[in-house]
Amino acid sequence: MPIRVSGRNGRLFLRALATVVLSGAATIASAQTTVTLNQATDKKVVHATLRGGSFADKNQSSVLATRASDNADYKRRALLKFDTQHTIPAGSAVSSALLTVTVKTGSDDASRSIGAYQVTTSWTEGEVTWNLRRKKTKWNAAGGDLGSKIDEAVVSNKAGTKVTFDVTPLVKEAVAGRLGSSRYTRLALVDLEGATAESYREFYLPTDVTAANRPTLKVTYGSAPSSPAPAPKPKPKPDPDPAPSPTGGTTLRVLHWNTHHNGVGTDGKLDTARLIKKVASFNADIISLQEVERFSGWGNIDAPVVIANLLKSYTGQTWHYHFATLSGGSNGIGDLILSRFQIDANDTQLLSGSRSANGVTINVNGRTINFISTHLHPDSGSYRTTEVGELKKWASTFAEQRIIAGDFNAQSTDAASVAMKQSYYDSWAEAQADGTATSFPGNSGQTRNSRIDYIYYSRGAGALTLKSSQVFDVRDANGKMPSDHRPMMSIFTVK
Repeated sequence: MPIRVSGRNGRLFLRALATVVLSGAATIASAQTTVTLNQATDKKVVHATLRGGSFADKNQSSVLATRASDNADYKRRALLKFDTQHTIPAGSAVSSALLTVTVKTGSDDASRSIGAYQVTTSWTEGEVTWNLRRKKTKWNAAGGDLGSKIDEAVVSNKAGTKVTFDVTPLVKEAVAGRLGSSRYTRLALVDLEGATAESYREFYLPTDVTAANRPTLKVTYGSAPSSPAPAPKPKPKPDPDPAPSPTGGTTLRVLHWNTHHNGVGTDGKLDTARLIKKVASFNADIISLQEVERFSGWGNIDAPVVIANLLKSYTGQTWHYHFATLSGGSNGIGDLILSRFQIDANDTQLLSGSRSANGVTINVNGRTINFISTHLHPDSGSYRTTEVGELKKWASTFAEQRIIAGDFNAQSTDAASVAMKQSYYDSWAEAQADGTATSFPGNSGQTRNSRIDYIYYSRGAGALTLKSSQVFDVRDANGKMPSDHRPMMSIFTVK
């Protein structure tokens, strides 16, 4: 299938799930050539670490590390650049490209999900910082100009662990010259999970004396076609949708969280910025938020606009969103959906008990995803059962694939939950059965005092594969949370 890409300031619209490497000595087998790039000499591989906060203007080229943190001083992203311009002939038919890094040290968290992202603009090793990609030239977004996520992997904290990412789609486009005038392959490694002091991962450098420890890009390619069809030059546009992946699938990270009136924490303080900063740390692709208040007594702000702007400031990306009040009016309490993907359509359905459902349509990996956010009645089980019936009937008018996230105010064995599970899978329960559900000590999936928040996906959603589900611990050093609910995330592969 064709891959849609944009030029040097654009994004690679494809995500793959497999494994990847690159280097500098070539071997020939059949009509294929394999080149392994892992030499720091002649700048075949260069690296840097971006670090925020008080380090945002300091070059960090003596370390290659990642860390997720709410404190900008500790947040880190690892950059790698491989010379695929001078080591692979232009237009070669790349069949495989695998990036492998080796863990040097890690803090106490035993496993972290790390994503490999395209970096869409060039940078200079000895000059790059969180704010600048080279001297006197800023990134378009602080923290690096990240394109699409190409792959992700779970990274252990054990020294010597080798981690491989499949970056074939990115290297194909780079070698073909469709990412701008440079044919270098530029990548960033980013921690995808929630902020914690134990998330630090440090990797061996390209200058390590032991070649087997160095970051390696291994590319297999063949001769260019004798008469290749010219690749169309796509028009850059903000936040376009990913194109279908030729292998594997695209990862879709779904986050759900009841904000408790724009972010009233368990300390009783209304702090929207505190809550959205935490939301940003989870690196979600689409987000369902409840109890978002537009021009109400809770801050009297246009919360959907404020939240979208805050999220952009924390992530460096534009977020598309749709808000619907419970009453159907323009102001008041309601549900907010925010998406990294363009929203192709939106709709709202009023439910019994002064409730509503907010729906959007997005395209992920060439698949239509109909995503719905809702908040059912807090006091009446009878209302909730009726609302579920209305919700399912309305949702059935939309095409597969369907995902419904919300605060259902119901236990998993309540009538409303039983009715939902007749047509939808409960992602947490499914992940538990598969052994891929995680939370934290003392929590077995409770999103408040019990498990009342859910991410459901339709039983007919054949292109969705659940990878994992997680409930996050969002307590600060004083044991306080940004909301009276805990956020949950379910990760899907869209094929």
